[in-house]
Amino acid sequence: MPPKLGILAGGGELPKRLIELCRSTGREYFVIAFQEQADAELTLGTPHAWLRIGAGAKILETLKREKVAELVMAGRIKRPPLAQLKPDAYTARFIAKIGRRMIGDNNLLSAIAEEFENEGFRIIGADELIQDIVAPAGVLGAIAPSQSDLRDIDRGIEAARQLGERDAGQAVIVLGETVIERETEDGTDAMIERFAGQFGGQPDMQGGVLVKMKKPRQDRRVDLPTIGAKTIELAASAGLRGVAIEAGNALVLDLPGTIGKADEVGIFVVGVAANDQRE
Repeated sequence: MPPKLGILAGGGELPKRLIELCRSTGREYFVIAFQEQADAELTLGTPHAWLRIGAGAKILETLKREKVAELVMAGRIKRPPLAQLKPDAYTARFIAKIGRRMIGDNNLLSAIAEEFENEGFRIIGADELIQDIVAPAGVLGAIAPSQSDLRDIDRGIEAARQLGERDAGQAVIVLGETVIERETEDGTDAMIERFAGQFGGQPDMQGGVLVKMKKPRQDRRVDLPTIGAKTIELAASAGLRGVAIEAGNALVLDLPGTIGKADEVGIFVVGVAANDQRE
């Protein structure tokens, strides 16, 4: 029997998938559900504690009391301003220790993973637990990208990698080989909504592709690029023609359901390699 799993849960579907996996396999688990981040229904019938992100000492105390051995970080976390974080003494010391690593999401999450490892936990990625969640290569649904879409994808791969080099985001929207939107700390959904709000209904701004890639040097155990049916619905409502994600380095929540939704709304989903740019 594998060791007891701790699930550090933010919002979205991934924490639910992990809980379902533990239940179906009989693996012992415990959920730390972050207040104002995790979905309210997540913890129904689940061993859990609701805790603040800034309550580092209480989080560690709870995990050790529950005899958790392995940890997985799962779900969307919106970084609160320091004034709202209200860090306890342990968290305040951690913030002071990591300094400038607080700036980027990957730097911060990697530092948090290292801190948990120093406390004796093994950090694992969600893709190590859920085998069918990793994006495969190629066209994933019934709709294939056009030649103009492929050129947008090429430009998007380049732009997303440049964005990731700065640890500023994972995703971009490209139309006519021009980068129209870049992901910021508010996430992919908000980026799509910005695009829709600014350009929705303009005939000359219909089309375009969402491209989402793993950041260079990203710790793949935390915050891999992720899409799901909601991403597809937002992309379609914004008038995008499709979504390109990095094969082998991105997660697709409920792959059959996500691809089924893409086919239903008439957009493509394709898994690409980071070096897919064409001459």
